[in-house]
Amino acid sequence: MRLSSLLIPGLAFAAAAGLSLVAAGFAVTAVEQGTERAVRGTLDENGYTWAEVTADGLQVLLEGTAPDEATRFSVKSLAGTVVDAARILDGMEVPPADGLAPPRFSAEILRNDRGISIIGLIPAGSGRSTLVAELEGLAGAGSVTDLLETAKYETPEGWSGAMDFAVEALKLLPRAKISVAAGAVSVTAISDSSDAKARLEEQLGRKAPPGLRLALEIAAPRPVITPFTLRFLLDQEGASFNACSAESEESRNRILAAARAAGLQGEADCVIGMGVPSPNWAKAAELSIAGLAELGGGSVTIANADITLVASEGTAEAQFDHVVGELESALPRVFALHAVLPAPEAQEASAIPEFTATLSPEGQVQLRGRLSDAALRTVADSYAKARFGSDNVHTAARIASGLPADWPVRVLAGLETLSYLQRGAVLVTPDSLELRGMSYSKDTPADIARFLSARLGEAETYGLDITYQEPPEPEDKPLAPELCEAQLASAQSESKIAFEPGSATIAAASAGTMDRIAGILGRCGPVRLEIQGHTDSQGREVMNQNLSQARAQSVLNELRARRVVTSTFAAKGYGESEPIADNGTEEGREANRRIDFKLIPAAGTEAAGTEAAAQEASSEADAAQETPEQ
Repeated sequence: MRLSSLLIPGLAFAAAAGLSLVAAGFAVTAVEQGTERAVRGTLDENGYTWAEVTADGLQVLLEGTAPDEATRFSVKSLAGTVVDAARILDGMEVPPADGLAPPRFSAEILRNDRGISIIGLIPAGSGRSTLVAELEGLAGAGSVTDLLETAKYETPEGWSGAMDFAVEALKLLPRAKISVAAGAVSVTAISDSSDAKARLEEQLGRKAPPGLRLALEIAAPRPVITPFTLRFLLDQEGASFNACSAESEESRNRILAAARAAGLQGEADCVIGMGVPSPNWAKAAELSIAGLAELGGGSVTIANADITLVASEGTAEAQFDHVVGELESALPRVFALHAVLPAPEAQEASAIPEFTATLSPEGQVQLRGRLSDAALRTVADSYAKARFGSDNVHTAARIASGLPADWPVRVLAGLETLSYLQRGAVLVTPDSLELRGMSYSKDTPADIARFLSARLGEAETYGLDITYQEPPEPEDKPLAPELCEAQLASAQSESKIAFEPGSATIAAASAGTMDRIAGILGRCGPVRLEIQGHTDSQGREVMNQNLSQARAQSVLNELRARRVVTSTFAAKGYGESEPIADNGTEEGREANRRIDFKLIPAAGTEAAGTEAAAQEASSEADAAQETPEQ
């Protein structure tokens, strides 16, 4: 009895569960069928009868072949209006478009000491596995990195021949980059020398199949040149190089151009290599060769940054000094010049050493001749630039030995005395200092004599030839006050300052006249000026007085607006009190309506004029009293 009481509820629960499963299955089937019917009906209504719809639970699978991508997207979007778009699975296909152009096939092969790598897109039927196997055989102990992609298109014409040549070329090139395209190969490689480069170019040219477009860029390392040397000779037989080094083709071309300008004939070349001491090597070579050409003969040798210039025997010492000084001044800083002037076998009394400095009227200074050492040249150059301006000094003096111990003192004293002049020259020799030139000051000779006596000593010899000239008037000298007043009147005679009728506003047509007046006042300098306003006699006198004052003030304000300094100007209205024409006519009234610019005399001048007038009146009175007695 007890077993029966427990079994019955269990069976009841089992029966209920089974009924629930059956009901759920019927419900799912009903949902799937309903979803399929709804989606298929919507697609059929819109003409997409080719689309297959399958419902699997809550998911909807769309299948079939869409004519194009746009139609496929439309079908998926339309189904999304019936069910949630997240429930849709897209299983539709789109056939490939007819006439689609094949891709551009190309490959890059890189080879170095670590192995070979190949990357690119190649035709699927071009033998990728065979190609990689060949590269592995060439790589030996190195690795082959295969980064190729393939595409199922026909192999283009010229592809196989180009790839076969690339593999053959790779056998000759342990370090290279080879670019392969249909019918074209580009090779970039490094050879061991110029001879090896030539051999490789010849071998690759022979291996290339007919019709292949081949581009070769094979570099040969430049040799290391030590020391970096150039030697150029110029004699009676002509010009020639014993050695010529350059760091680039541009440098070589510049050096050869300078040599041909100096007289080089025929073929010549420079070895291009590494080891150049300065990027200014070509400039130093050009200047040295040009200096030798100016001397007319000799040799120049450059070893790294040391330059030795040897002149021909018999070269004039003054010319040698000039060329060497110019060359030392122009050479780049890193280069050091050693100049040699061979002494003739039968040398006469040696020329007197000298140093010269010239000052042109434009303020340009040139230093030439001899200086005792590099320190003095630096000091003299700096001293001159401090006195005459950095951009105005050109130093072309050369270093020479055997100069007197007091040479630096005499040179610097000469430069100091030159600064007293407007133009001139100073000549320093072991025995004297000669200064000649022109000054704007009458006291200059005395000032220079005092300076030289204090600097060189009373016993030293020096010569002065200084002329005096009146200083020229400055170009920006202000106009004289009387001339300024006359030009202001002339400007108004051409076009007077006009005003709006019955107003103090300056007419727009008078803007040009105001501009001209402002320009004249800008050239006048500080003058005391009264801007006078005048009217005709029409209207009440008080009104005319006020109008004339307002107009004079308007002119003053307009000048201030044009940045004219008006601190010494005054505006005053005179109304109708000072006519210059008949107020009974229209022409007369127009003339009386005017603005005048008058100088304000200084107080002393005015008092002196009053006193002179009083004396003249007193004299006339005395004369009148004496007349009856006569």
